[in-house]
Amino acid sequence: MPRTATPRTQTSAVPASAAVAAGPSVSPVPRVADPDRRRTSASAVLRTVLEHGPVARSTVARLTGLSPASVTEHCARLAGLGLVREAAPPRTAGARVGRPHVPVELDDTGFVVAGVHVAVPYTTVALLDLRGRVLARREVKHASTDPGRVLTGAVDALEALLARAGRPALGVGVAVGGWVDRDSGTVVEHPLLGWRDVPVRELLGARTGLPVHVDGHARALVNAERLFGRARGSGSLLHLFVGNVVDAAFATRDGVHHGPRSQAGAIAHLPLAGGREPCACGRVGCLQVELSERTLCRRAREAGVVDGANPMRVVAAAAGGHPVAVRLLVERARMVGRAAGLLLDVLNPERVVVTEVGAMVRADCLAALRAEVGGARADCVAPTSFPLDSVLAVAGGAVALDVLFRDPLGASPRFN
Repeated sequence: MPRTATPRTQTSAVPASAAVAAGPSVSPVPRVADPDRRRTSASAVLRTVLEHGPVARSTVARLTGLSPASVTEHCARLAGLGLVREAAPPRTAGARVGRPHVPVELDDTGFVVAGVHVAVPYTTVALLDLRGRVLARREVKHASTDPGRVLTGAVDALEALLARAGRPALGVGVAVGGWVDRDSGTVVEHPLLGWRDVPVRELLGARTGLPVHVDGHARALVNAERLFGRARGSGSLLHLFVGNVVDAAFATRDGVHHGPRSQAGAIAHLPLAGGREPCACGRVGCLQVELSERTLCRRAREAGVVDGANPMRVVAAAAGGHPVAVRLLVERARMVGRAAGLLLDVLNPERVVVTEVGAMVRADCLAALRAEVGGARADCVAPTSFPLDSVLAVAGGAVALDVLFRDPLGASPRFN
């Protein structure tokens, strides 16, 4: 895949080769020991500029606890990489003596990141700017779930998007459901796709020539919320993803919990009170089989509401006033609330974010979900910050953006 022209702040195209090192969120500024203090400090500066920019360097120093000289040095380095730029100085009532304090802001005009989200029926491919905003996206339906064919289709779509973008890509983020080992870039197991030990990083890296980072989609969306969403600054955050795959992710200020081989968040077979769906594991009422979009669509077909397996048709029927469609969506949202309550009991996070189609688009579904959680805890539960038509694109892009904001100096081989 050819790289596009370099932005004005660079003299050559700069690929990302960011090391994946544990990194904290911006609020408050992380204080995690790191053998490479320069990288950790650069991360703190870039995250502060993202959250507060345009912002004076003196304010960045106060928020990060770094010296003014260190902040100035990091801002110059990040500007040289095309990641930050000087903003227009604020207007003041009277004339000032000397050079005005020029704030800095994130430069979202130079680079993009590519995002790939592999769902069961289709893959979403997108380009995002450094603020996590989706600039372009495309859905590629799966003619087959063979991993080679799925990933080849994703690369072809990505090449087409990049050819029109006019900006270089820093890297590719891939988000997938199931068991995803972030460190090796491998989908260890995805039963619905039939994938086992698929080396996604290796396959996409060979085809694109770009750094590729892979993670589970629930963890990807936790990072998106921490960087760009309404949950930014939360002390602890739980994300519950309810699609064809149902899984979860948990983050604190120190970072997202992955566990050994990144297996944390596997909740598919947690028992859900009141569940009645038989599961392939031999039990009844497992969380994924009870809440999945496949189950929702099957129930809608049995009730004569829709044909096919597209949950958006159920949503459209409910929007048109179909009482059975409304009932199915509200009942599902109530069960999602029951699952959220179970996870709240175990983890007690400060905030809970739910990615579930009913709660994202219907007030009655969100109300039913919160009512099932119950009590004061219901106030901490909210739908994802990202629109329904772009949330999967954000999940893919967030994998690469998380790496960038944890190790911005890794975007240039000069610092490797």
